[in-house]
Parts: sequence; C-alpha cells; structure tokens
Amino acid sequence: MKSLLSLVLALSASATLLAAEASKEAERLEKAATVIQEVMSTPEQGIPKDLLDKAVCVGVIPSQKKVALGIGGSFGRGALVCRRGGNGPWGGPSMFTVGGPNIGLQLGGQATDFVLIVMNAGGVQKLLKSRTKLGADASVAAGPVGRTAAGQTDLLLHTEILTYSRSRGLFAGLSLDGQIVKQDHDANERIYGRRVDPKDILVTGTVGVPAGARRLVAVLNKYSPHGGQASK
Repeated sequence: MKSLLSLVLALSASATLLAAEASKEAERLEKAATVIQEVMSTPEQGIPKDLLDKAVCVGVIPSQKKVALGIGGSFGRGALVCRRGGNGPWGGPSMFTVGGPNIGLQLGGQATDFVLIVMNAGGVQKLLKSRTKLGADASVAAGPVGRTAAGQTDLLLHTEILTYSRSRGLFAGLSLDGQIVKQDHDANERIYGRRVDPKDILVTGTVGVPAGARRLVAVLNKYSPHGGQASK
C-alpha cells in the first residue's frame, strides 16, 4: 500500500513539474511575441521591413534577469519560427538555447532580448544541427536597423544569420559570433505534447502551430505575411 502511495505521489509530482515547465515555455513564447511587436512598431529603430520580408526564419530570445556567464553556460532560451516553404506564412516554433562566455562581457550581464534573422535555407539547415557555433558553422553579422535595408546588398548576400539585441529600450545590431545554438528537444516536447523533430516543425511544415505560439505567429504574419524569396 505504501509503495502504491509513493508511486502516486511521484507521478503527481512529475505531472506538476511538467505542467510548470510547459507554463514557462508558453510564457517565453508570449514574451517573444511582445519583443517582435515592440521592435516592429517603431520602424525607424526596428528591423527593416524589406529585410524581414526576405527572411526565411526569425528567432527570438526574450530577456532573462540572470545571465549565466560560465564557459558553455546557457544565457538564453528562445523560439525559432520559419516560413512555410521558405516564402509563405509563418509556421510553428522550434525551441532552442544559446550559450557562450562572450556575450555577458559585451552586455555586462544585463537583461537583454535577442533577435536572429535567418536569411536563407542554408542557415536553417545549420541551425538544425545538434550544435551550431555562430560565426564558425554559420556566418553571422550584426543586422541593420531602420525602415529599409537598401544599400546592404553585400551583407545580405554573404550572411546567413543577422543578429540584434535590445537592452534598456535600445535596439541595435549585435554580432553573436562565437555563441552556441542548440535545438531544445525537451522544450519542444512540452509545447507540442509529444516528441517532435525540429525539421518537421521548421522545414517540412508537417506540425501545426501550438496554442501557446499563436500570438507570436500572428505578430510575424502581421508585419510580414509572405516572404520575398523561395527556399533553396
């Protein structure tokens, strides 16, 4: 009888923990939606509209109050959303983590939002790997800010991922060179309710948008409903 009671209590505790973790993922997705909404609502200081229209995917890492600065320590968790077919409306998110020692030195450990703009299918394929080092495995550069990215042709042609930061209300391009990106399979399982391959979420588009991500996808569709280039 005692063993049965212990099992019931253990299962109950496990279910409570999973529910709490799922709630954290939902909150992270809501924060990601707010970041994009606020960034794009100020065109002079946000992501250029023509650049966003060319983007294949957008990643958002909402700010965290405490930043782990140890080597290899994760400083952020976020969501990556890609266009259906590379140039259509936005699909569901795949959760990911980013870690590395350098970013804390650049920002002083402040609570900061990060945005990643993936410009081509090659960048997506590299982010789907179990471990991607920005700058080494995938080309990365600080993204331009303003109403238009006109005049940035060379940057757009030769960079797979453009990155930004927002701290204390200031949104600016910031290179995340040297940071490690990993797909967060456990977080995906929590928001989708089952084990899902990130490729099925981001590339093949066989996975629907979970309830917690609907606002994020709606905000992206509001500001850039269709892309300007097809996936290659």
